[in-house]
Amino acid sequence: MAGTNRRERLIADGLTKPASPAIVLVEPQLGENIGMVARAMANFGLGDLRLVAPRDGWPNERASAAASGAVHVVEAARVFGTVEEAVADLTFLLATTARPRDSLKPVRGPDTAGAELRARISAGQRAGLLFGRERFGLNNEEVGMADEIVTFPVDPAFASLNIAQAVLLMSYEWMRSGQAEAEGPRFVAPEVPPAEKEDLFRFLGHLEATLDKADYFHPPEKRGAMSQKVRTILTRAAFSEQEVRTLRGMLRHIERRMGRGPRG
Repeated sequence: MAGTNRRERLIADGLTKPASPAIVLVEPQLGENIGMVARAMANFGLGDLRLVAPRDGWPNERASAAASGAVHVVEAARVFGTVEEAVADLTFLLATTARPRDSLKPVRGPDTAGAELRARISAGQRAGLLFGRERFGLNNEEVGMADEIVTFPVDPAFASLNIAQAVLLMSYEWMRSGQAEAEGPRFVAPEVPPAEKEDLFRFLGHLEATLDKADYFHPPEKRGAMSQKVRTILTRAAFSEQEVRTLRGMLRHIERRMGRGPRG
C-alpha cells in the first residue's frame, strides 16, 4: 500500500511540472535498459515514462539500480498492454526508426522533431515519442500509428542505437528546443488540436469494419496491406476531435443506408 501511495504521489508531482513529451518503450527487454532510459530522461527534465509489455515484468529491481538517481522516473512509470493503450491520450506521436519505411509519413531529424514537440506541447497538446524493441525496433503497424517519423543521422554502416542512447538524443533535442523557443517562435502551432489517438483508433476500427461490410478489402490475402495503407493515409491528416466525430457520423449514416438497401 505504501508503495502504491508513493507511486501516485510521484505521478501527481509529475503532472504539476511543466509539460513534456511522453517516452513510450515498446516491449523493452532488460531492466537495465529501462533504468538507463530513466536516467537519460531525468538528465533533461522528462518524467513521463510508459512501458508496453516489458518482457521481464514490472516493477524491476534492475531498472532501479541502473537509474543512478533517477529512481523517481522508474517508480512513476506506467505499464500498458498495447501501444494503442499507451498512446491513447496523446494527440501527436513521433515514431523513432533507423530504417527506411514504405510509408508516406513525414520524416524529421532530431532537431526539428524536438522543435515540433516543443511547439505542440506549448500549444497545450499532449505529445510523445515511440521507441522500439532493443533487437528490431518498431514494426510497420506500430510506425503506422504515429503522425511522423524521426530518424537519426548515423553512419549507415552501423545505424543501430541502444534504446537509452536514442532516448538520450531526443531528450537532449527536447531540452535544446526550449532554448530556441526563448529566442522566438520557430513554428506555428495548429489552431485546432488533433484528436486523441484513442478517438482516432476507434474511428479507424469503425471504418475498417464498414469497409469489410462493403467487401472493399479484396482479394482477402491483401487485406492487411490495404488496411495499413488506409490507416497511414488517414493518420497523416491530423483530424481534430470534431472532424473525427463528423467522420464517424458519416460512417453510421452509410451503414444505415447499407442495411436498408438502395432507395426506389
